[in-house]
Amino acid sequence: MISLLTFRKKKPALAIEPVPSAFPVLREAEIAAAFAGQRTAGDFYDSFRVSPSRVLFGLLDVAGRRTQNQGILAKAQKVFREVGSQLLAPEEANETDAMTELCLRMNRAIMEAAGGVHSSPAFAGCYNEDLGIVCYFNSGHTPALVHDGGGVSELGATGLPLGLFALAPVEARLIVMEPGAVLALVSRGVVEAEYKREEFGLARVEATLKNSQRTPAREICRSILDDVQRFACAQPLQDDITALALVRAGTS
Repeated sequence: MISLLTFRKKKPALAIEPVPSAFPVLREAEIAAAFAGQRTAGDFYDSFRVSPSRVLFGLLDVAGRRTQNQGILAKAQKVFREVGSQLLAPEEANETDAMTELCLRMNRAIMEAAGGVHSSPAFAGCYNEDLGIVCYFNSGHTPALVHDGGGVSELGATGLPLGLFALAPVEARLIVMEPGAVLALVSRGVVEAEYKREEFGLARVEATLKNSQRTPAREICRSILDDVQRFACAQPLQDDITALALVRAGTS
């Protein structure tokens, strides 16, 4: 694997960087993310603690370049953090209802900030440390992948991309993260990275997951991005690429 130091030295424009250290510390689990590129596209990713037992995380891909959609990104992050905290902080909160409402509120905020329609595929999840479950919605985003004892499964779309319809149907779902399970989430730039008209695709992300047992979350993210860069044979990537991983500790 290309080291972080070597990557920076040879290709500074595509340096892989960890997300800010504000990512929360989890009990018997860990979460991390990394990106490659100059942060010119509309990728937005975040994770923070909303209660003693709940951590919210998400990846949003706002259409257009970052110089043009800063206002939308800022509004989406504000709602994600403020509304997410408000809905999921109470111990008695129903996570499915809360995530559904969060999706509706983010959709409304994006359309208001954009002054109309603005496609913004999104994936957001709430990890419950006490129960080992993730409650999530996938609004037209690249499927998340979950690798556990049963193999690799996809968390496909549960609704349309945010920012398209004011009254679009919304659905939140629950999955169990068994001990040792890994959830990986990548941006569209990862699966659409091309070499000689062939896309990197989700299957190559799946292959990376299968080879990453007992690997720290940050290393899984870096491995995915390393694989994309090797696939592209050091050609300039057409978009920013982002990877996020949630790993639940295995049983001793």
